[in-house]
Amino acid sequence: MNAHKLAATLLEDGILVLKGLPFHAGDTVEIIILEQPKEQSASPSQQTEYPLQGKLSYRYDDPFEPAVPVEDWEVLK
Repeated sequence: MNAHKLAATLLEDGILVLKGLPFHAGDTVEIIILEQPKEQSASPSQQTEYPLQGKLSYRYDDPFEPAVPVEDWEVLK
């Protein structure tokens, strides 16, 4: 089975026209239509609870190592 992915915007309610498909007359095809989520604006009222979730990646080589060397701690002097 060969899969072909296209993106299309409906210009009229309930009507979708696809052109330039790599199939011929008499071919049987299966059609699955998935709705794409609408773009969200960046207004503060629509922000999610975790707006950076999945957008950054951090790597901690030694997460329990002190951020400041022990020699620099004033409280130990």
